[in-house]
Amino acid sequence: MSGSIATDHLMTFAGRFSEQLLPDQLSSLSVSFLVDELDVRRGGVAANICFGLGTLGLSPVMVGAVGSDFGEYREWLERHGVDTSGVTVSANRHTARFVCTTDADQNQIASFYPGAMSEAVDIDLADLGRLDLVLISPNAPEAMVAHAAYCRDHGVAFAADPSQQLASLEREAIVSLLDGAQILFNNAYEAALLESKTGMSAEAVLAAVGTRVTTHGADGAVIQQTGEADIRVPVVAADKIVDPTGVGDAFRAGFLAARSWGLGLERAAQLGSLLATYCLESLGPQEYALDAAAGRDRLAAAYGADAAAEIAAHL
Repeated sequence: MSGSIATDHLMTFAGRFSEQLLPDQLSSLSVSFLVDELDVRRGGVAANICFGLGTLGLSPVMVGAVGSDFGEYREWLERHGVDTSGVTVSANRHTARFVCTTDADQNQIASFYPGAMSEAVDIDLADLGRLDLVLISPNAPEAMVAHAAYCRDHGVAFAADPSQQLASLEREAIVSLLDGAQILFNNAYEAALLESKTGMSAEAVLAAVGTRVTTHGADGAVIQQTGEADIRVPVVAADKIVDPTGVGDAFRAGFLAARSWGLGLERAAQLGSLLATYCLESLGPQEYALDAAAGRDRLAAAYGADAAAEIAAHL
């Protein structure tokens, strides 16, 4: 699982960003939001996904670069089933920081300081031994491109998840991530941004990858394959909405876990949606816990008894 490892600084704004931003003044934007709360949590896309996989009983190998301040975080992840042998420690940079403010509509404005993540390009995937599937998630752009190239050159299956880094990636880098990928993950906004930055149509993007998985927030997820009917999977109903940070990462963890168990694409998205809802109901992307019995009930309520039984057999 190649990607960012970070500390999240999460803040809550009681108002709405849309009411504070003047469309005709965006070219000279200068705003400050008075937040109600500050919560510091463990995060980073690779770490969040690995945590979710560990919660489901797998032992994912996390690949990324961190600072010397990573000790306690490493212990936390290892207690939750994550193999951190692929993590390199920087001699002079801090672990990355994600600073995010969420408004009353669950919209977010965030900044990301890469820190030690900039050194991820020096990580050689060959040092990790046999790899079943490499997920290339947001990381230092050079590292993302290098890891995709390694997978292509060595016949290693990989999935592309450029998501938050799409804003920073050049067209050539994005196209290189699609080349040879078996799965492309994105949300609806990222899907449009990817097509805009590459100049590729939705059909061309789908033709470049084996499978495209697009999440649509409360409207669920859509799975596309060339020549096949779209698979649409609604969300698992949330008992409460606490914090959307890391929800997409939890979805990916559930999806990838189900695929590793040999389950089909629809079941994978259903388990991903369950984990995403657990994350949505928690403050922070690594604060949820999965109860197998309760999870089965929630799956049955959302997707029916057959789906719940097939997924729950692996929980």
